[in-house]
Amino acid sequence: MYFIRHNIRTVSIIGLFLVGLVIFLFYVWQSDFSLEHLIRILWDTYVEDWGYLILFCWSILEGEWGLLLAGIAAHQGYLNVYWCIFIAGLGGFTGDQIYFYIGRLNKTYVQRKFRNQRRKFALASSLMKKYGWPIIFVQRYMYGLRTIIPISIGLTRYSSVKFAIINLISAWVWASITIIPAWYFGQEILEFLQHFSTEVKKNPIVFFALLVIILLIVALIYFWARKFRNIKD
Repeated sequence: MYFIRHNIRTVSIIGLFLVGLVIFLFYVWQSDFSLEHLIRILWDTYVEDWGYLILFCWSILEGEWGLLLAGIAAHQGYLNVYWCIFIAGLGGFTGDQIYFYIGRLNKTYVQRKFRNQRRKFALASSLMKKYGWPIIFVQRYMYGLRTIIPISIGLTRYSSVKFAIINLISAWVWASITIIPAWYFGQEILEFLQHFSTEVKKNPIVFFALLVIILLIVALIYFWARKFRNIKD
């Protein structure tokens, strides 16, 4: 009860997710649902006409799922893998440039909006001072700091041109190592998803129970991490 009272937002999100999952599993169980057929419909409806634009916008938010889907679409022949890498890299570059200039042009907004993230900003600043430009290159893989680091660099007098060059190269590397495996193993991924869909349809309750256990473990880890951080503060 203590966890629920002090984490109402987190519990609400998990609850809504579980309700949606129950509805989805019931639908899968009662219908002739085919994940491969659903993917094919989405490809035919959206990807061929809007795929590159969707990929660019998704990459601005630096969501790896969008790049993985683009890799699978390229494997299926709906998109060109080289264009996917190029456009996804530009999207990732654009997103970090936006964050950089938020810090560079509006320090008051950053101080007000991110006042609860001061520890992360201090960590980002410390990493930048210790390691220099390589931090720009690897920050996309540092979950929890992906947004903070470019904003933090923007708050300093770091060269905007140098940041842009390193950021662009980093974005294309990030796009390549995310899209190429999905493109190369596209058939295996689709077969796994189809097998997964079949197993869920056969045993929806078992799958739901396992997912609930995983979510509870994640929630407990999150709770203890927050409690430890509050004690440390």
